[in-house]
Amino acid sequence: MEESQRAFLDDLLSTSTPSGFEAAGQRRWLEYVEPYADETRVDAYGNAVAVSNGDPDAPKIAVAGHGDEIGLMIRSIADDGSLNLTPIGGSDRTVTRGQHVTIHTDDGTVDGVIGQVAIHLRDGDEEGYSDIGSQYVDVGVEDGEAARELVSVGDPVTIDSEVAELADDRIAARGIDNRVGIWTAAEAFRRAVQTDPEATVCAVSTVQEELGLRGARMVGFETEFDAVIAVDVTHATDQPDSPGDKTSDIALGSGPVVARGSANHPALVSAVRTVGEDADVDLQLAATGSRTGTDADAFYTASGGTPALNLGIPNRYMHTPVEVVDLVDLDAAAELLAAVATCAEEFTPFGVDI
Repeated sequence: MEESQRAFLDDLLSTSTPSGFEAAGQRRWLEYVEPYADETRVDAYGNAVAVSNGDPDAPKIAVAGHGDEIGLMIRSIADDGSLNLTPIGGSDRTVTRGQHVTIHTDDGTVDGVIGQVAIHLRDGDEEGYSDIGSQYVDVGVEDGEAARELVSVGDPVTIDSEVAELADDRIAARGIDNRVGIWTAAEAFRRAVQTDPEATVCAVSTVQEELGLRGARMVGFETEFDAVIAVDVTHATDQPDSPGDKTSDIALGSGPVVARGSANHPALVSAVRTVGEDADVDLQLAATGSRTGTDADAFYTASGGTPALNLGIPNRYMHTPVEVVDLVDLDAAAELLAAVATCAEEFTPFGVDI
């Protein structure tokens, strides 16, 4: 990965974008894609689209990721100055206590910590995990009046976590789900545009995926694509404590993951696998018999049915502050999808033989 590409990824990972509060991350993403786009647009909720126009008779191919992350929100402010919480998306109650956090207010950021009773003071039967609604943020004030001068109900909260460099081209950070998806969409777009493809190529960064694929539904309703590839993280289960009944063959560093079944159009699956083989890109496969749980589920039912595919980036420890990915998988995904866009006309129209 080149220095500028890595700097872009680090910028995305260091920008807080809890669902419903994605503007700063969407702005940074647009700055990266704008030099390569013929047009960019943002809708009322912040979904961002970049377009490179091709031949009007050629297919229109989109590569999408979601720009939001899970988080927390101030639910109420107690008279003692503690801040009661509610989750944004699928936040994990087992990893939130004892964490440094940032509260994002209209006037700037406020530092705080999520309280945890010291181990010395806990009874032996108090080793469970309380719901996030029972957890609180301590910002150091004496009472509720002082707290209300700093923060407001509804302010979003994110856990502080810097990007950590691990061995063998691997990194750990909060919000890798799904900054790596929008990084891949932007990078695939940049690389495809530089080949001057016949196809019209679009890059998409959606909002509010963690709340139920809401941004993708908005984009899919307004924009018609011949095919959409939604890039999102997927579970790498090559860790020692992965549950045996949920273990797959997916591993870090073994390539992006092509999902099969449900939303994933078989002709598009075949096209991506063919391009991957021709480009000598290692691919892994995943079975999604009922749903992918990604924006692909929203895109494929849009506009009367749009061929869609979920391409996964292997990720350990999803929805924690220490998600881990392999940069080799990211670069391979971007290279693969740029190649798909470049030769898209060879595979269209996508259809099912009946």
